[in-house]
Amino acid sequence: MVQSPLKLITANEFVTQYGDSDRYELIDGELIEMEPTGPHEQVSSLIGRKLNVEIDHQDLPYFIPHRCLIKLLGTNTAFRPDVIVLDQTQLINEPLWQKEPVITSGKSIKLIAEVVSTNWQNDYARKVEDYALLAVPEYWIVDYLGIGGREYIGKIKLPTITICTLVEDEYQKRLFQNNDQLLSSIFPNLQLTAKQVFASGGVIAM
Repeated sequence: MVQSPLKLITANEFVTQYGDSDRYELIDGELIEMEPTGPHEQVSSLIGRKLNVEIDHQDLPYFIPHRCLIKLLGTNTAFRPDVIVLDQTQLINEPLWQKEPVITSGKSIKLIAEVVSTNWQNDYARKVEDYALLAVPEYWIVDYLGIGGREYIGKIKLPTITICTLVEDEYQKRLFQNNDQLLSSIFPNLQLTAKQVFASGGVIAM
């Protein structure tokens, strides 16, 4: 059987055709279908709610948009994070923001959280690289099912949250499991354990 070539699209075409849809993101011109489950959405919701509380408590000029794309300039890649914290003081420098919720600069982003699903390789490898290049200060990989590769979460595959903190131009990674208190450089007063996050998705951690 001869396999037909994959049809690739540009980032501009993606924004025009799929910008209002939550079903897809774009990686190197290829449409990637996102298939979040109910528990996936519960985990995302809990993280967003907890971070919003910290934003209010610290009276920070940050917010979490309901819908947002990250368009990597010079590429045909556009990510759709599960949770993204934006600095509204920087949005004046975003060329697309006034017309559509598209971010192009890492300076506008304070934190991104991706809740791991079946395409976990993108969260653990590709997005780590691209978010570091974009200079996103903090990136959470929330693997509430413990399905990531052994090189990322260890041989005993437990539910794990990996918090990547940007140091110069590389991420320093720290793993959180079970009752570990999450440590965030963006929200240093955050009171949240890995177990609480996992429980929101119906996972009972030790």
